[in-house]
Amino acid sequence: MFSKGQLIFAAFFVIAFIMAMVWSYKKDIKIHKKYYKNAFIVLISTILIIIIFALITFSLH
Repeated sequence: MFSKGQLIFAAFFVIAFIMAMVWSYKKDIKIHKKYYKNAFIVLISTILIIIIFALITFSLH
């Protein structure tokens, strides 16, 4: 399905992408702690809203 060259490229790309993400996050960690300290509350509330809408939808059908 994929050639050997394509698989090697994909592996290098994934490794390079992950390394760039880690480097970028480490560089900005002080800013994240300062400005995004309650971001998990937004995540939890979004998940709860989606679950509530799904329960309402399934209960009405």
